Amino acid sequence: MTDKDMRRSIDTLLVHDERHSKGAVAPPIYQTSLFTFDSYQAMVDRFRGETDHAVYSRIDNPTVSVLLEKICLLEGGEKALAFSSGIAAISNAILGLVKTGDRVVCVKHCYPDTYRLLQVICARFGVTTEFVDGTDLFAIENALPGAKLLFLESPTTLLFEEQDLTSIAALAKAADVTTIIDNSWATPIFQQPLKSGIDLVVHSASKYISGHSDTVAGLLVGNGSLIDKLVNETTPYLGAKLSASEAALLLRGLRTLPLRLQRHQESALIIAKRISDHPTVTAVHHPGLSPAPCSLLSGYGGLFSFEVDNSINIPAFCNSLDLFRLGVSWGGYESLIMPAEISINQAGSPSAAIDFGVPTRLIRLFVGLEDPEDLWQDLHAALASALSSETSNA
Repeated sequence: MTDKDMRRSIDTLLVHDERHSKGAVAPPIYQTSLFTFDSYQAMVDRFRGETDHAVYSRIDNPTVSVLLEKICLLEGGEKALAFSSGIAAISNAILGLVKTGDRVVCVKHCYPDTYRLLQVICARFGVTTEFVDGTDLFAIENALPGAKLLFLESPTTLLFEEQDLTSIAALAKAADVTTIIDNSWATPIFQQPLKSGIDLVVHSASKYISGHSDTVAGLLVGNGSLIDKLVNETTPYLGAKLSASEAALLLRGLRTLPLRLQRHQESALIIAKRISDHPTVTAVHHPGLSPAPCSLLSGYGGLFSFEVDNSINIPAFCNSLDLFRLGVSWGGYESLIMPAEISINQAGSPSAAIDFGVPTRLIRLFVGLEDPEDLWQDLHAALASALSSETSNA
């Protein structure tokens, strides 16, 4: 980053790109599998690490490199990597940093596939995991001695609990434990964990960074020496690369990220406040309704959850919705709903709702870019319909 860039806002830097070939506004899409060399010596120099000439798109691609520069700028990271999905970023980071006999500490209520990765895949290779309450600093401190890795997610999936990242980072460094955090919910617009001492940040870039529900991707950014270790020992061999065309879609998404997040935040707060007053709703899990004292969040986005009492027929409620669609993922322009019980109890899953510690009557809600008044009317009508459906079936 130049001195001039340092004086510009994030909004400007996300939109502004250096001029590319032939004056192109957007970076070219290098839709190629490999890159050739002009001479024998040029190829030798690259393989010695003396130049940054691209070699093979599984390893490096100029379009992807522009994306990585942007995410380093946003998160304040030294280096970054791009992957074919969010879970690919998570699995590359975890599998690249642990070995047989190591122990991982992870916060409860993390992304369910992170939970399954740790409980199933890592366990096959003799890596154990201890799940702790992320809001309990003493529990985290007691679990750290002897651990190799601490995996965080703030706010957490489904219950949206925050962690004291500054204090946790200090505890982990004192115990010589590497820290990774999933920052997909907040994005670097609303939270920058590296500035608090966290070592690595992962993103499911399929979510807000894409913003258009047309891309599956993952990003990893942070400590340069850790990224180098992964590049030298892990990521080229697991093969979960990001294509140039998908990198271009993510760059497109980054240009409007601050604007979209502002709309998501405003609309979701309207919905969260109104739904918390509904007589059938027993709890609303939204960090913006009761901010944690340790919070690093500067904004809240559009994803939260709520719990309903037994008077609501959850299947009937879901089926009565018109604007909110039933679906996994989130972060795009469309509003979505996902009952927690379906999300947790997948076929063949080793984790049941009771083991995961999430209430079975919890519903995750993603507030998209539609008019919030229309969205509220949709929710309000569906709750009324589900209530009368439950009453008529009684």
